[in-house]
Amino acid sequence: VQLQASGGGLVQTGGSLGLSCAASGSIINIGNMAWYRQAPGKERELVAVISNSGGTNYRNSVKGRFTISRDNAKNTLYLHMNSLSPEDTAVYYCNANMRLSGSTYYTNYWGQGTLVTVSS
Repeated sequence: VQLQASGGGLVQTGGSLGLSCAASGSIINIGNMAWYRQAPGKERELVAVISNSGGTNYRNSVKGRFTISRDNAKNTLYLHMNSLSPEDTAVYYCNANMRLSGSTYYTNYWGQGTLVTVSS
C-alpha cells in the first residue's frame, strides 16, 4: 500500500499549482484524507482535510486560496492552490486513513512528500 504524491514544483508569487496523491494497494475503504506541509525549520502542519463524504476543513491561512478534493473511484486526493506566496513554500505530504483487505480497522498512511517552492 502506498500514497504517491505528485505535482510539486516552482511557481511565482500569485501563481497556482495543483497536487495529487494516488493511493494504491489492496484498499477496501479510505476515510479522512489530508494534506500537511512542512517548511524548512518548522514543524509539520495540517493544511486541509476532507472526509469520505466530502466535508472539508482548512487552516486559516489557506482558506479561500486552497481547495482540497478527492475522487473516491480513483482513490486520489487533490489540492489546488491559488494565490501562492513564499510563505506557502514547503514539502507537502498527503495522509490517509485506509482500511485494507483482510483488516477490520483503519491505518494511517503518509505519502512521500512533494516540494512546492514559491518565489518572490
